[in-house]
Amino acid sequence: MPWNITATQAQAGDLVQLVGLRHKHFIFTLSPGAEFGTHRGVVKHDDLIGLPWGSQVFSHLGAPFFLLQPSLADILIDLPRSTQILYPKDIGFILVTMGIGHGQRVMEAGSGSGAMTTALAFNIGPTGRVYSYDQREDFQNLAQKNLARFGLSERVEFKIRDIASGFDETDMDAFFLDVPNSHNFISQVRAALKPGGFFCSLIPTFNQVERTIFALRRNQFAFIEMVEIIQRYYKPEPLRIRPVDRMVAHTGFLLFARRVELGSDPRAMELLREQKLVDAPLDENADDEPVSQDE
Repeated sequence: MPWNITATQAQAGDLVQLVGLRHKHFIFTLSPGAEFGTHRGVVKHDDLIGLPWGSQVFSHLGAPFFLLQPSLADILIDLPRSTQILYPKDIGFILVTMGIGHGQRVMEAGSGSGAMTTALAFNIGPTGRVYSYDQREDFQNLAQKNLARFGLSERVEFKIRDIASGFDETDMDAFFLDVPNSHNFISQVRAALKPGGFFCSLIPTFNQVERTIFALRRNQFAFIEMVEIIQRYYKPEPLRIRPVDRMVAHTGFLLFARRVELGSDPRAMELLREQKLVDAPLDENADDEPVSQDE
């Protein structure tokens, strides 16, 4: 895989990152005999091959850089894009909340430029599989190019489809939905997920969230959570620590849920009511808020 995250030295074929003044960075693949040009001068690939990660290097003009392995966040931000990509702040939370890991079968609808596809493919490892659906062939072509750049293509199967007609696969471990009007496709998502499977959707507005929550309950999804991730950096100067001047604030609402299976045992009625999966009202004295695990 070109993105080598375990080696101690840069080798030919590795994806590398040069970080210079004011955190200006460049990501490219090492190729013997090649050169990389920046506004601060040219760096020869042969001068980087064999160096330990973290080494200082210089352009032909003497401009300084550090030679580093790019992180997943660096790669995602650097992606060529034709659509708005998800930010690492959202992607990281999605991966952890849905428990995405090695060997899983994961589906997404809305390939976009491939940022989420890349993160999913990285996390499911060589034995997992990502199925990515989109209606736009031009979007998927760019997503495929981005996956190929990082050596992750073999982990992903792309399909062009109007998802209103459903999906070919079933028993998915997790499903990420990033399409307009996501509430229209919840029944199709349920059919693709395994019982108990994880669901997440990125939704831009309150009214769309509202419609999607209704659709999730109609299709027997429970444990619905709505989250907004706001990230703020601080300047790491010991004598004058303060927030940076700009921040990545609202990018969308994340809606999480789990596919559940309803039975007829009356002992489950209180839980079904709590999860709004039946129409009967809760006890007036009941607390609508879930109890924290710490309580």
